[in-house]
Amino acid sequence: MFRTVIHCVLRWQRPKRRSLRPRGFAPFWGVVVVALATSGCGYHFVRYADAFGDHRSLAIRTPSNESFDPGVEFTVANALRREALRRGGLTLVEDATLADVVLQGRVLPIQTLARSVSSVVLTLEYEITLSLDLEARTRTGRIIPLDSMSLRETERYLASANVEVTRKNREEALRVLASTIASRVYDQLYAGLTP
Repeated sequence: MFRTVIHCVLRWQRPKRRSLRPRGFAPFWGVVVVALATSGCGYHFVRYADAFGDHRSLAIRTPSNESFDPGVEFTVANALRREALRRGGLTLVEDATLADVVLQGRVLPIQTLARSVSSVVLTLEYEITLSLDLEARTRTGRIIPLDSMSLRETERYLASANVEVTRKNREEALRVLASTIASRVYDQLYAGLTP
């Protein structure tokens, strides 16, 4: 079947080959390859527009910070908002009383461990674990289940003799962790709200 489709496409393009050459033929083949690859293997593109039924708006409350890292709650809230804007489907609103879905919770204490140590430089690499306790609730009071294991993630970052470099590496690791968890949260919202 695959050979038949390719043969038909090649035969269809032969008379037009010269007219397509100046504009570039590669984009056409890229579209054909992607269409064939996704059609036969069960994969498909996810459409978030109109996928949430009657739920149209989302309010994300900045989580409370129960860790000793100041400002990490804003990093998490920004990651959740960025992911919601990137995926679409739900409109972000500031007022939680006007939202169809409210996402709220807390940042649990952050764990940091030394993972690779040298006798000369001491710590070479740290491992940081970000854990969240989030709850998504609809306007009707229904709680959308969020898997607690998916709200916990670990990342490694490099240490440096320069304290400022180590601090920036730690902040970047926290941003990566928050972004990863935000992606999982939105996947679970999609699964829980899809009618």
